[in-house]
Amino acid sequence: MKTAQSVIDRKGSHVATIAGNASVFDAATLMNKHHIGAVVVTDGDHAVGIFTERDVLNRIVAAGLDPRETPVEKVMTSPMACCRRDTSLDDCKSVMTQKRIRHLPVVEGGTLYGMISAGDVLASEVTEKQTTIEYLHEYLYAHR
Repeated sequence: MKTAQSVIDRKGSHVATIAGNASVFDAATLMNKHHIGAVVVTDGDHAVGIFTERDVLNRIVAAGLDPRETPVEKVMTSPMACCRRDTSLDDCKSVMTQKRIRHLPVVEGGTLYGMISAGDVLASEVTEKQTTIEYLHEYLYAHR
């Protein structure tokens, strides 16, 4: 069974983070720079929330707030949904589906170990299905 750690092992553990007192403008700039949809908000070494593209739309643009004047900590999602390194990808997928989120930080004891995205879960499923297809194809046609 694949776990959150298997995704981290494949794609790496780097996660874009930002301090809670940084501006929303700075967070959006960081997300654009790295072509990502979410940043984890930290207080020192601890993950305390998440800020996503959806937050920009719903909590800044729709609310008419100034992104240069609004600190991320005022509009981040906290507490955030997260998983552990040993969480199965099926469980990650279930949490994402139930909570209607696309990013799931991997956190244990407040320490951030990585980030699982819906795209990561989908890519893992595609790889697994492709392996099954190849196995079945070999089984069916190799003995002819």
